[in-house]
Amino acid sequence: MQFLVIGMIAVVGAAYLARRFSQSGLKPAFGAVVGAVVGMIGSAALMIPLDWCTFDPDRTATDMGFGILLMAATAALALGATGWIAGNLAARRTVFSGGTQPGTFKGWLTPWILLAPTIGVLALFLYYPSLDTFRLSTLLALLGAPRTRFICVDNFTRLATDTVYLNSVATTILISIAIVVISLVLSLFIASMVYLPIKGASVYRTLLIWPYAISPAVAGVIFLLLFNPTGGIINYALNNLFGLRIPWLNDPAWAPWAVIIASVWKSLGYNILFYLAGLQNVPKDLIEAAAIDGANALQRFRQVVLPMLSPITFFLVITNMTYAFFETFGTIDYLTGGGPLNSTTTMMYNIFLVGIRNNDLGKAAAQSIVLFVLVIGFTVLQFRTAGQRVTYGA
Repeated sequence: MQFLVIGMIAVVGAAYLARRFSQSGLKPAFGAVVGAVVGMIGSAALMIPLDWCTFDPDRTATDMGFGILLMAATAALALGATGWIAGNLAARRTVFSGGTQPGTFKGWLTPWILLAPTIGVLALFLYYPSLDTFRLSTLLALLGAPRTRFICVDNFTRLATDTVYLNSVATTILISIAIVVISLVLSLFIASMVYLPIKGASVYRTLLIWPYAISPAVAGVIFLLLFNPTGGIINYALNNLFGLRIPWLNDPAWAPWAVIIASVWKSLGYNILFYLAGLQNVPKDLIEAAAIDGANALQRFRQVVLPMLSPITFFLVITNMTYAFFETFGTIDYLTGGGPLNSTTTMMYNIFLVGIRNNDLGKAAAQSIVLFVLVIGFTVLQFRTAGQRVTYGA
């Protein structure tokens, strides 16, 4: 079965790189050969270390499907990288065919010497830990146990039937969307107000930005004092004013909102800082021209200011999404502990529960890889969709 998959990927790779080479002015026949070779090597890159275990006779259809997915994904990455390199080499050859290339080194040794420290640090602290995490995800490894056992991709395939994990995925996506949307809308509104000429603006802006300097764990402690259902400041005020007591941290319907509010407050200063810088760079002559044409304040903001802020908004969407997926761990740990009834157990917090509380390092490693791939997928989706609508320049 695996050889059939490799053959199909080789055919697709040959067709893809033949087309890319033709578009770049290179020989398509050579591209087809390169595509077939890269497709075969790429599809086997992860399966060889796994000893093709997903295609063993005693494996389920789910394991086999996951193996095919791994082969297709690694082959797609290898083919995409090869096509990108070929296109860039062809473009450089066309642009600089008449003489020396400005801003380049004369030899090949000097740039590699300059890159060596960076490559060494990345290899030691990024690439090696990533590969070791993938190795750990294929093992039955318990924290404190002296031995491990190879279990192929069971740590991944079992996630498809793990209701607790699937619930954490849905919770993560919903909380992240709420954090990003509410934070950006509120930050833009506050930045627009703060941008107005008011007395003591510098002090006021500093006070708005300082929450960014607080760690997520400290934010969790602060909002624990605010949202405590029995002695919290917010419930005390609501009870005195309206006779209400909201079970912020005890009700699965309210607890996610406590996490969202705390996380929005934590990231608010960061977003305001960037929006303030963006508003200062909006050309005033464009706003004045729109006012002369009869546009009111809301129309000027929507038709002129928002398009000019699109690069900053796009950047903040990516950074806030990363924050919502990864950095809310400290807030959740101190504020709700993942409860009640796992209503605030995100994917990141679930990795902690599985790996540290339940001592299952292999399953936690598999979940961390899934989380990483999910964030990369959302980021690529943003670049493919919203990134195309970003307006750079006046």
